[in-house]
Amino acid sequence: MAKEECNSQWHKARDPSTVRNRKVFPSPEQTHQSLITPESKNKQGDNTFPSNGSSADFPGRRRVDSSNTPLLIVVTGLSLATRLYKITEPPHVCWDETHFGKMGSYYINRTFFFDVHPPLGKMLIALAGYMTGYDGTFPFVKPGDKYEHHNYWGMRGFCAVLGSFLPVFAYLIVQELSRSHTAAIITATLLIFDTGCITISQYILLDPILMFFIMAAVLSMVKFNQQRPFTVPWWLWLILCGCALACALGVKFVGLFVILLVGLNTVGDLWRILGDLSLSLMDVAKHFLARVAGLILLPLFLYLTIFAVHFVLLNKSGPGDGFFSSTFQSRLIGNNLYNVSMPEYLAYGSTITVKNLRIAGGYLHSHWHLYPEGVGAKQQQVTAYLHKDHNNMWLVRKPDNDTQSGSPELVRHGDIIRLEHKETTRNLHSHLHQAPLTKKHFQVTGYGLNGTGDTNDLWQVEVCGGRKGDLVKVLRSKVRFLHRATGCVLYSSGKSLPKWGWEQVEVTCSPYLKETPSSQWNIEDHINPRLPNISLSLLKPNFLEILLESHIVMIRGNSGLKPKSNEMNSKPWHWPINYQGLRFSGVNETEYRVYLLGNPVVWWINLASLGLYLIMVALASVVIQRGISPQQKRIEHSDVLRGGGGLLLLGWLLHYVPFYVMGRVLYYHHYFPAMLFSSMLTGVTLDILLRNADLLLRQPYSDWLHRGGQMVLLFTVLYSFHLFHPLSYGMTGPLAHEPGSAMAGLKWMDSWEF
Repeated sequence: MAKEECNSQWHKARDPSTVRNRKVFPSPEQTHQSLITPESKNKQGDNTFPSNGSSADFPGRRRVDSSNTPLLIVVTGLSLATRLYKITEPPHVCWDETHFGKMGSYYINRTFFFDVHPPLGKMLIALAGYMTGYDGTFPFVKPGDKYEHHNYWGMRGFCAVLGSFLPVFAYLIVQELSRSHTAAIITATLLIFDTGCITISQYILLDPILMFFIMAAVLSMVKFNQQRPFTVPWWLWLILCGCALACALGVKFVGLFVILLVGLNTVGDLWRILGDLSLSLMDVAKHFLARVAGLILLPLFLYLTIFAVHFVLLNKSGPGDGFFSSTFQSRLIGNNLYNVSMPEYLAYGSTITVKNLRIAGGYLHSHWHLYPEGVGAKQQQVTAYLHKDHNNMWLVRKPDNDTQSGSPELVRHGDIIRLEHKETTRNLHSHLHQAPLTKKHFQVTGYGLNGTGDTNDLWQVEVCGGRKGDLVKVLRSKVRFLHRATGCVLYSSGKSLPKWGWEQVEVTCSPYLKETPSSQWNIEDHINPRLPNISLSLLKPNFLEILLESHIVMIRGNSGLKPKSNEMNSKPWHWPINYQGLRFSGVNETEYRVYLLGNPVVWWINLASLGLYLIMVALASVVIQRGISPQQKRIEHSDVLRGGGGLLLLGWLLHYVPFYVMGRVLYYHHYFPAMLFSSMLTGVTLDILLRNADLLLRQPYSDWLHRGGQMVLLFTVLYSFHLFHPLSYGMTGPLAHEPGSAMAGLKWMDSWEF
């Protein structure tokens, strides 16, 4: 009876008269559902599962399949076992543990630092370390440093436990999308026994934390789409999805990709709700507002809360100060600007330091050393120095060098000044000689003596966004210095000078006048005994200002990342084919070697399944377009491929394709979020392929092919894991190309470096 009803609905959907008289939308495309929920019959029951937007004719909530529980327990146990095995080995710093372990220590010690990623992942690592007895004293100087008596296992264990949830979440997601335990088991098997997923979960890294929240967001989204609208479970999954989105973005900016995935699904869902004529416009508005609250306002609030906690915790001066503005530094305990007083407005006769606004732009600096022969004019060097130093001090003079009497005169936007280096008494100077490194810019030097010089020492002060006559505020005004004789602007290139320049940052005069952080400066220290002082606490930025500045610095830092010396970066096309891994630890036969590389069988099956999926969807679409009435189970399989499979393919594309247009350095581990979606799509694709074995063979041979294919796949994955597991759990002794190695004969690609 259930089959007859479903077939009746299928043919009714193709009747144009039904569309004209509809109460709910029944076109073929809508019958085949959205990206999320295949609107087809469960093979173990006769309930159907419409989009959560439609409340009319809702058939009741789905019965929980209790047979799912034992399988889920097995998946969870295997996942935990493979991730927690040998979690304390090797007992030394591996790869990027040197960064994220150190940042965990900074949180425990409340010391401010700079990182290109948002703070949540490091805060969670610090919390895990603190709760397991780590005191924040290990220096994390370089890979290979022994942990000795320090309790590092808690931070590693925390990451491993979160990484253990990835196969569990994938199992549940695929189960929801495909209504097939077999598809879910295939997916879980691929992820549990992937050496790459194991390795990246076992160390103090952000990746397992990021992937945990990405998968939690996708699972919550899928579960949300199965619930009756505005019930408690509906609200619960909506709120959990919003929380997971905020946390994913709070770990890395890559979390934007899963936000986009959920956003596209939500737009499609709301579009279908709008087309449901059984719902009033008020009902549609309620659905819209609920999603705005749960998926926009709640994540935004939580994301801001993460940064609020971050700023409260890191209240002491530390190694990250120099990346931020002077006003930002003034809020950090121990910084030379913390709780000090100085004049608020710049005046002639003041002694100042001038800080560039680009990341690592440095302080305007000079010293007694001259430029070497052949590098422009052999005059005194002017550089940018990243540290506070007495050679960063400059005197603000009038062009005619007149001494002032009475009250000091304030410097205004448009004024012409000279900057005299306090230590050497030479003026800041530029001319038409080439800069040392940036050849299209002009050289900047120190020239003259005791304040005497020439017209090439004159600079016009320009307050960015200001008007003529505006005063120059200490700390808060962004200032440019325009050279009067040549028309260029004072500029910090960010390039390090050779040893003759003490490897300090090159300062030039740029003929390109576009406003950039490299050409913008601010007054930091300001000494003038003839002016009244104000407390810098009055100039401290508010939360929104430091939040905005933090994001600007993070984004600039991220885009400017360069590969470390002797470290292998990679290209996006390398990743799906498993072309090249990453060395986590060890380089020779006496060291404990760990190599990040995905199980090649798993990764190549995933790659083949992507192409297979596209072929299967194309064939199913042709059948539907031609109006052929397939068997009911073929309709269900088409629904799953086009619906759930389409979601997973979109997730893979969103987490992979954007890397092709990124300008920053890229590494192999960036592919792992996309690999999760690829593995889930493989589970769905291979399951449907095997379930359609009866297209080739009649019973019972088709059943034998179905079961045999599953067993061969399972055995192949397990055996490949047996072969390649030393990559994850460590190896010593001969290298792969030497006899007696644990990996002898397994270097299938020359680009693998184990």
